[in-house]
Amino acid sequence: MSKKVLILSGSPRKGGNSDLLCDEFMKGALEAGHDVEKIRVQEKKVACCMGCYVCKDSGVCAIKDDMTEIMQKMIDCDVMVLASPVYFYSIDAQLKAVIDRSVCRWTEVKDKEFYYIVTCADTERASTDTTIACFRGYADCVEGAVEKGVIYGTGVYQTGEIRNTKVMREAYELGRYV
Repeated sequence: MSKKVLILSGSPRKGGNSDLLCDEFMKGALEAGHDVEKIRVQEKKVACCMGCYVCKDSGVCAIKDDMTEIMQKMIDCDVMVLASPVYFYSIDAQLKAVIDRSVCRWTEVKDKEFYYIVTCADTERASTDTTIACFRGYADCVEGAVEKGVIYGTGVYQTGEIRNTKVMREAYELGRYV
């Protein structure tokens, strides 16, 4: 059965290491027959949540930007891939803004399969723990969320350094597994 897969690439660098892993995951999922969309969050206009709670009663955010479109895709997908480089042991600001802004309709995001992609310069996988914890914290708020896999791209810093590593193949295979 074909699934709707939404990849939220938080990488600020087009062709950056986590972005390239997103592409490989997407390639695998497409070959498996799924409907896949990758959104490079950096290329969208998504302001930070102001905490105004105008959305509390209406479900409509007071900020008018690309988050409205992204939010609907988050609601409609079956599978959500969250990808980010590790920034000071956390996710980057671009993806965090998307997660925070989902507060306007967060209860409508239900029954999702989650995959996480992280990259970092450090070679120790433990350096990704708090970044993964951020992803899991969001998924904990999603009713019916199921974690299906994590891709760890460690020991990479320069743009594209992840190419020709076994992690690229892992991303592709995990995408096919969806």
